[in-house]
Amino acid sequence: MDKMAKIKFSIITLFPEALKPYLDSSMLYKAQSRGIIEIEYVNLREFGLGPHKSVDDTPYGGGDGMLLRCEPVFAAVESIKLTDPQAEVIIPTPVGKTWNQNLAREFAGGDELRHYIIICPHYEGYDERILSIVDHKISLGNYVLTGGELPALILIDSVTRLLPGVLGGATSAEIESFSEGNNLEYPQYTKPAVFRGMAVPDVLLSGHHGKVDEWRKTNSGEKMD
Repeated sequence: MDKMAKIKFSIITLFPEALKPYLDSSMLYKAQSRGIIEIEYVNLREFGLGPHKSVDDTPYGGGDGMLLRCEPVFAAVESIKLTDPQAEVIIPTPVGKTWNQNLAREFAGGDELRHYIIICPHYEGYDERILSIVDHKISLGNYVLTGGELPALILIDSVTRLLPGVLGGATSAEIESFSEGNNLEYPQYTKPAVFRGMAVPDVLLSGHHGKVDEWRKTNSGEKMD
């Protein structure tokens, strides 16, 4: 692993081209260029079986759709672990722990270098035996997506932005929504002071930092169900 990188993400995917535009943009691009994170794309197709590099098959017992096979996924993970046996494996799955800001902080925390392998499932699911090599089962919510690429982007984005040197302000990640449990960040405004009859609260224009802090505390909400 690059010694400069705080965290390395190895993404096992059938569609690396779907991930690169986002990960090579904005703050995530800056995080890579500054050596804060490293992104590795591992094409699952390269570990496919037979002349057609197959990675899926029909489920035992019948049913619609196709499942990811064990062999390609195991081989892809093992190829990464040859150089870093301590890398932790993540899979997005409905049966996983629900992702939240506290979990993102746990994954971003610590002084040691971290390496996460993210498996991006596809088709109707995956062979259950794949979970035997997974360290973290993560759910993004009670809905179903066509693949694991969007969850992978969410995981990487939410963890990376918490790393020192990624966001502009020193306390940017500390005062935002969900930084402490279910808190919601206070409302924020910028120029102009009045727009289409909607005015910025006078206290924010006063220059009185104590009153501004008090207003912000009063107007920070709790997450609503």
